[in-house]
Amino acid sequence: MLSVAPPGAPGATPEAFVMDPSLRDKIEQIADRHEELAAMLCEPEVLEDKEQFLKVNREHADLNPVAEAFGRWRKLESDLDEARELLADPDMKDLAREDVSRLEGERELLEAELTKLLIPKDPNDSKNVVLEIRSGAGGEEAALFAADLWRMYSRFAERQGWSIEPMGHSEASAGGLKDVTGLIKGKDVYAKLKFEKGVHRVQRVPATESQGRIHTSTATVAIMPEAEDVDIDINPADIKFEKMRASGAGGQHVNTTDSAVRLTHVPTGIAVHVQQEKSQTKNREIAMVRLRSRLLQIEIDKYESERAASRKSQVGSGDRSEKVRTYNFPQDRITDHRVGLTRHNLEAFMNGEIDDVIEALRTNDEAERLAEMRESAGA
Repeated sequence: MLSVAPPGAPGATPEAFVMDPSLRDKIEQIADRHEELAAMLCEPEVLEDKEQFLKVNREHADLNPVAEAFGRWRKLESDLDEARELLADPDMKDLAREDVSRLEGERELLEAELTKLLIPKDPNDSKNVVLEIRSGAGGEEAALFAADLWRMYSRFAERQGWSIEPMGHSEASAGGLKDVTGLIKGKDVYAKLKFEKGVHRVQRVPATESQGRIHTSTATVAIMPEAEDVDIDINPADIKFEKMRASGAGGQHVNTTDSAVRLTHVPTGIAVHVQQEKSQTKNREIAMVRLRSRLLQIEIDKYESERAASRKSQVGSGDRSEKVRTYNFPQDRITDHRVGLTRHNLEAFMNGEIDDVIEALRTNDEAERLAEMRESAGA
């Protein structure tokens, strides 16, 4: 960890402001590697090999924030040494004391920034997302809630400048959605939405309730990074393909062509049914996207479970069986149970204004990863 005593605090000697040696070693290794990569980018053999140049350049860019911040940290260290030397000069003592206090404060902030930069990044954060919403307990009211969640995420996506492509849905008789799937494309979609997965609970009086009684219903949200071929290697022999006649509303082609498809991944038993398009080929492509993303999410969930178990905590693990959020309409209240956050103005929230809750979840995850990193560094 980065140990700092507040400027002006008792005992806040220069020695109190010391970067943890294990983290400093890690930062220095990154800075050395950054310099090594910069030199490699000037080598003729690297410049002539496009693939190697792109690889080296990408790694250099990834390390640049840490190397740049560490360069500023070392400059602050040098400035602090000079300011401390002036403390012995009676004519400069007062000014030097102010400089030392200011520089130590700047260094404290910079050390916090460096620590944050060392937190391992989720490699899936930049990916697009396959969003699946399914109605849970509560019958028709649960289906109506599922439709409300679909609109909420759709409007949030619009506010972010993302696009959302429907990939299939099943309607309920009262106008809600039994299930709905869509592909959300844009910048850092998974980074912002990954903590939305789980069981969402609604408490409200259904329109069909004549006695004004509050009902509790649920819907399940799945957030899966769009998987590419390089992310998940699927053996074609493991895929069972079935074509079938489409059913339900959707145009003249429904019930007249065998356009619907079902893909089953035999080893896991995961099955995906798609009848979104008139083309069987297009439906098969959509089904493969959904299947790959589900298989990738299984690997992510496995990693997250192991990570949570190692810290003896399931808080914020995103397990789909846990209730993550409650939407209480009579009290105009939303409560996220993972971070203990409660806010009001439910109408705005359901219209996609969910930024503050998403940011709280991301901050909570960042704090947990920082704690893990510090524990690892201190081991």
